[in-house]
Amino acid sequence: MRAAFNWSKKRLLAVLVGLAACSSPDQPTDQPTLNQSPSVRYTAKRVVLPDVPQRGRILDRHDSVLVDTRTQYLLKLPRRGQLDTLALGELLGWDSTTVRRRIVDALSYGQASRGYAVQLSLTKAEAERIRRDSSATVPQLTLWERPRRTYTSPAAAPVLGYLGAEAQAFYNQAKRYRRGRFYRLRNGGVEAYYNGLLAGHRGYLHPLVDAQGKQHGSWAKDTAFQQGQDLHLTIDVKLQTYAEKLMGGRKGYLVALDPRTGEILAYVSGPVYQASTITAPDQAGVRTKLLEHEDLPLLNRPAMLANPPGSVFKLVNAAVALQMHAITPASAFRCDQSLVNCVHRHPPGKNLTAALKYSCNPYFYRVMETLIDCVPDTLAGDTIAARHANLAQWRRYARSFGLDSALGVDLPREAKGHLPTPAYYDKARRTRGWTYRSIYSLSIGQGEINLTGLQMANMAVIIANRGWYYAPHLVRSVGESGPLPRFTQKHRTLIDSVHFAALVPGMVAVMQRGGTADASSLADVGIKVAGKTGTVENDEGDDHAAFVGFAPADNPKIAVAVYLENAGFGATAAAPCAVLVMEKYLRGSIAPKRKRWEKRIQNRARREDF
Repeated sequence: MRAAFNWSKKRLLAVLVGLAACSSPDQPTDQPTLNQSPSVRYTAKRVVLPDVPQRGRILDRHDSVLVDTRTQYLLKLPRRGQLDTLALGELLGWDSTTVRRRIVDALSYGQASRGYAVQLSLTKAEAERIRRDSSATVPQLTLWERPRRTYTSPAAAPVLGYLGAEAQAFYNQAKRYRRGRFYRLRNGGVEAYYNGLLAGHRGYLHPLVDAQGKQHGSWAKDTAFQQGQDLHLTIDVKLQTYAEKLMGGRKGYLVALDPRTGEILAYVSGPVYQASTITAPDQAGVRTKLLEHEDLPLLNRPAMLANPPGSVFKLVNAAVALQMHAITPASAFRCDQSLVNCVHRHPPGKNLTAALKYSCNPYFYRVMETLIDCVPDTLAGDTIAARHANLAQWRRYARSFGLDSALGVDLPREAKGHLPTPAYYDKARRTRGWTYRSIYSLSIGQGEINLTGLQMANMAVIIANRGWYYAPHLVRSVGESGPLPRFTQKHRTLIDSVHFAALVPGMVAVMQRGGTADASSLADVGIKVAGKTGTVENDEGDDHAAFVGFAPADNPKIAVAVYLENAGFGATAAAPCAVLVMEKYLRGSIAPKRKRWEKRIQNRARREDF
C-alpha cells in the first residue's frame, strides 16, 4: 500500500511539473489540454503581430472630421531670460503681443514666475520656418514632431472629450487646484467612452512550442488584429457651433434631439470652451482659468447637473393626472392667488389648454392636490395611507419618463436626478402625517424635483412621440455597424398616448398670441412650435430660465431644452435661444425678422477668454 501511494505522489508531481512548464513566467495562461506524456515539456508563448492599429477618427453626422490623429509640431523654448522673443516673433511671423500671450498661455499661473521652459504648438508652415532659419536666428530652439489627437473645430468640447494619455498635464493641474473637486469636473467624452473601439487592438498568436522551437498547437485562442473604428456622431457640427454662440459665457445648457431616433443634434454646456484646450501643450494657463472659474465651465452640465425644472414640469404632472383620472382636458380651476402666486396676470384657466398657455400656478396646484388628496383609492377612510399611495403612484408614472434614473447616454458619467418618495417626506417632515400643503411645490416643478438637461430634452421628445423614446445618444455609427444595440430599443412610458395628445394644443398655444412665449413664435416662416416655458425660483440669486419644446408641432423633427442659470424669465431668456436653434436646423438660416434678436443674444453671450 505504501509503495502504491509513493508511486501516485511521483506521478502527480510529474504532471504538475509538466503543466508548469507550459506557462511563460511573465504571461498568465489558461491550463492547456494535452494528450502527450507528462514528461513532454512545452513553453507557452505570446507573439505580437507587427501591425499597429491606427486610432479611429471622430466625425459629425455629415462626415466632417472633428478629431483625428495627425502630426503635431512642438517647439521647446529655452528658459526665460535666455530667449530673444523679438527674434522668435520675426521668425514665426508673430507680433510681440502674440509671442507674450502664447508663452503665458503655455504656463500655469504657478509656473509663470519661476522661469520654466515651455512648449508651443506650431502649424506645419511655422515648423518649416523653424527648421530652415532657427539655427542662425534663435539657435536655442528645439523642434520635434509626434502623432497626437488633433481637433479640427473648437466646438463640442464636452462631447468629444479627450484621450487620457494626452491629458496628464491637465490631470496634474486639476488635482493641484481642485483636489477632490477635480473628479466632478473630469469628462473624457466619447473619446473615453468608446476608447476600446477607437483604439482597436493588435493581433496576438499563442503557440505552444517544444525545446526545438517546433509548434504543437496553441494554449489560447489567437487574437485577430483590429483597426481602430471611426465614430460617426449624431452631432451636426454647424448646429453645434451656432448653439455655442448663443450660449457663450453664460451658465447653463442647450440640448437638441431628433425625436424620431434619440440622436443628439446639439449638446452645449456653458460657459463654452474650446475642445483642444485640455490636451494642448501650450494651454496650461487657460486650463488654470477653467479650473478656477467660479462658473465651473468644465462641469458637463447637461449630463451631470440636476436642477429643479420649474414650470416645464407641469407637462409631466398634467400627463400623470390625466392617466390617474384626477382631471380631464376640460377641468377648470380658478387662479386663486392665496394658494400660490402667479407671476403675471392672465385670463382664467378654463381648461388644460388655457392653463398651459398661461402657465397658471394655482391651476396646477389644484391639479396636484386633486391627484394626491382626492384620487379614488381603496384605502378610503385612511387619508395618510391614501396620500402615500397616490404620491407613490405619481412617482411611478413620472419615473417612466426616464426620470430619477440615468438615461444611459454614451458619456462616462450621468446623474440620475431625483423624484421624492413618500418615505423621503416621512423622514424630511419627521412624520407620516404630512399634508399636501407641505409638498405643493411639486406641482410647479420646484422643491425636491431635480432633472438633468438630457432628461428635460427627453421629456419633450416623449410628448412629441406621444409616449415613447429612444435613449439619447451621441454616436450614430461605430465604423459601419450602426449605434450600440441599446440605442435601438424603444422605451414606452406608462401614460396612454391620448393623454400626451391632450398636452399639445396647450403647448402650441404657449407660442401663440397671449401665450407665455408668443414673442418666440416661428409662424412667420411657417413653422408651428410646441413649447413650455419655466422660471425657476432661486434663493441664492436671480431666477433660472427654462424652456422645452419641439417643432414642427405636427411632425416633430427636433426637440430642444434650454436652461440658463440666473437669466430670469424662461419666456424672455430661454425660449428665444431654443427657437433660433429650431429655425437654424429646420431652415438652415434665420429670417431677417430675428437677425437683430439673434445678434443681441450672441452679444450678451460673449464667452470668456478660454
